[in-house]
Amino acid sequence: MSRLDQVKALMGELEPELDKFYGKGNKAAGTRARKHLQELKKLSQEIRLEIQDIKNRG
Repeated sequence: MSRLDQVKALMGELEPELDKFYGKGNKAAGTRARKHLQELKKLSQEIRLEIQDIKNRG
């Protein structure tokens, strides 16, 4: 799975949880959304480091 596919998959999981939280007031969905956002943050940092490494190599 490419990095872009990983980001898209996380966003796909996040979107319905945000809709449930903001649109329907489902507090449990807010907890799940925060979990997905944390995973997205970690993935973003990994991608940033990979990009920097590739730039520095050549």
